[in-house]
Amino acid sequence: MATTIFYSLLLSGLGCTPAIAANVTAHLAATRNGKERKPPAVIWLKPLQATMPDAPIARYSMLQKDKSFSPHLLVVPVGSTVVFPNADPFFHNVFSLFDGRRFDLGLYEAGSARSIVFSREGVSYIFCNIHPDMSAVVLSLTTPFFSVADGNGMFRLHDVPEGNYELHIWVEGRRDDALNHLTRRVHVNAGPLDLGEIQPGPQDLPAVHLNKFGHPYPEDQKPAY
Repeated sequence: MATTIFYSLLLSGLGCTPAIAANVTAHLAATRNGKERKPPAVIWLKPLQATMPDAPIARYSMLQKDKSFSPHLLVVPVGSTVVFPNADPFFHNVFSLFDGRRFDLGLYEAGSARSIVFSREGVSYIFCNIHPDMSAVVLSLTTPFFSVADGNGMFRLHDVPEGNYELHIWVEGRRDDALNHLTRRVHVNAGPLDLGEIQPGPQDLPAVHLNKFGHPYPEDQKPAY
């Protein structure tokens, strides 16, 4: 809603009439047995018409506590800074080796924090080089029109201006090439639009990841923290 107000005020200041807006919905397909918890997922619409203003850049936080990242999934505008505070009583080493934003924050102690600017669009899978069970995702976007699925797998985008868009989908545990096949063009009119059921297929990414050196975590690694 704040992004829509920002966009409307910008158009008004330029002497333009704000575009007619609509609410857009979609939902993740049910799992095979219908009982499995639906994975974290995001959809976003990239305008194909005249360039839209970016969402205001801000600072975000992904806390490390109890050997977990919180939140597990964070969606931010490109150019935003994400701070990684360490609230555990031991060291962490946050890193990402994926296409969204490659970085290594190094080893840092309890009570301290380090940050990184997500300067390009993409998905960044976040890990700790000390604790292999820690994982999170930062998705940086150039469009303000996105929705994170709720617990029932529902997506809801509010006040999307009328026009042509490209629909993109990300679902945790699914490969990029499989998700890219789900990309399609959609047209938003004045009024509600249901994009229907999204079927990302079964999980096809391995549950085990490598450390920041590209090697498996040592099986006998038993940190004292």
